[in-house]
Amino acid sequence: MTFNDIFKSSFLENINSISILDMTLALVLAFGLGLFIFMVYKKTYTGVMYSSSFGVTLLALTMITTLVILAVTSNVVLSLGMVGALSIVRFRTAIKEPLDIAFLFWSIAVGIVLAAGMIPLAVIGSVVIGLILLVFVNRKSHVNPYIVVLSCDGYESEQNARKFLEEQTERCVVKSKTAQKGCVELNLEIRMKNENTDFINALADMGGVNSAVLVSYNGEYMG
Repeated sequence: MTFNDIFKSSFLENINSISILDMTLALVLAFGLGLFIFMVYKKTYTGVMYSSSFGVTLLALTMITTLVILAVTSNVVLSLGMVGALSIVRFRTAIKEPLDIAFLFWSIAVGIVLAAGMIPLAVIGSVVIGLILLVFVNRKSHVNPYIVVLSCDGYESEQNARKFLEEQTERCVVKSKTAQKGCVELNLEIRMKNENTDFINALADMGGVNSAVLVSYNGEYMG
């Protein structure tokens, strides 16, 4: 055994396995595409409470995935150990919005594709996905369901209000009804004929109607 063999280390030999230029280029591209994903998420968010931390997570996840895949592609033995290490990781954060799962997979996929050297695929694919999400997620339509929360003072005013709603909308279905002495509350799911909501003003002005509220409804809040 020579003096050089004593200080020989496989760890030090892996220092030059990936060039500085490749690492810098991959991380810069990962940051740029991660920032693009973050901006698309911010523009297409439709939930109640926007979480800026989740958007930053998408940016960080793209860069972290790029680092991991760069390491895996440079060493076959390391890739096997990485699989075993990541298999014991458990994430217990609940995903509240189904669309958030798509953004998470998008960030991971971009990191993997970038680290694999398929830069055009990562850039063009991200632009196409982003444009599709911007078009379809932000699309507003009067065909979407709405909920009318109606408060009446009795049976006769309730029937008049329902008849009026059936004439003004394409579809009107009672979702729930609460009856108390001198007060009847209804939740009705409607499909509007167009984007004009002036019929709610006319409904609130009807005799016996205490209040009328129109609420956007995505089909998940009520049974």
